[in-house]
Amino acid sequence: MRIVSGALKYLLLACVLAQTGTCAADAAAPAAGATASRDDALRAHALLERAVAHYRAASRTALADFDRSKEYVDGELYVYVVSTSGVMLASGGPSSALIDQDVKDMKDAAGKSFFLEMLDKAREKGAGVVEYQWLNRVDNKVERKVAYFEKVDDKIIAVGYYIARATPAQARSLLERAVGALRADPARAIDAFNRTRGEFSEDDLYVFVIDLADKRFRAHGIDHRLVGTDSLAVRDPNGKPINQQMIDALARQDQAEIDYMWPNPVTGRIENKHTLLRKVGGDLVGVGYYTR
Repeated sequence: MRIVSGALKYLLLACVLAQTGTCAADAAAPAAGATASRDDALRAHALLERAVAHYRAASRTALADFDRSKEYVDGELYVYVVSTSGVMLASGGPSSALIDQDVKDMKDAAGKSFFLEMLDKAREKGAGVVEYQWLNRVDNKVERKVAYFEKVDDKIIAVGYYIARATPAQARSLLERAVGALRADPARAIDAFNRTRGEFSEDDLYVFVIDLADKRFRAHGIDHRLVGTDSLAVRDPNGKPINQQMIDALARQDQAEIDYMWPNPVTGRIENKHTLLRKVGGDLVGVGYYTR
């Protein structure tokens, strides 16, 4: 059964909020930086609506239009179409190289069978959302992508957007929220910091905390194995004693910033990271963002 466009709109808008970590209860005050991801998601949704409408109005020429017309490309966003049997039929982006190929068993960079997931969801619900890792032609890198799709006749029309890297403003906002939470209720805050993809995790941002007395990690939003371990034993890929440098920086002041190389939890690559530090009581609190 096909979901009508009105119902699809509510489904996709709900997914937009879920992807940016903003729930209905928090809609009045979304996390800083979430706007960028939300705007990209809404652009993708709008492009999908236009593509679906065009296909219904001009099914004979629509596939060729999706391949060639700039009208169906919006920056890094583009339309692609897969048959319900799993064959790529059209694409305005890098997946144009797959046209006429059976892609249902293809896996993304992380080994996920995302086309098969899309086909299953389209068959069961008529529309939906799938997340995968794909080439971003803007920066020629494989990045995390979210695609919205709708089944029309025997075709699945899709548009995806790349999940935004966190901005410096987003990192500063997250750090301020973490500092406030730690001052208000330390135990509860530490528990929240250690939750994967929780309220203190946004895009490629997360919070970490080091006890300045014993130099051990109290919290780490990505690698929970570090909690309770000696932070001074950690080096960046270049051998830089980053945590010692962070601790030294806060010995003279309550705020500091430091640059080093570190794995990006979204891309999985070693990238330049700029971390913002605050001293809260006897703790070092840090949030860093990745730079291209």
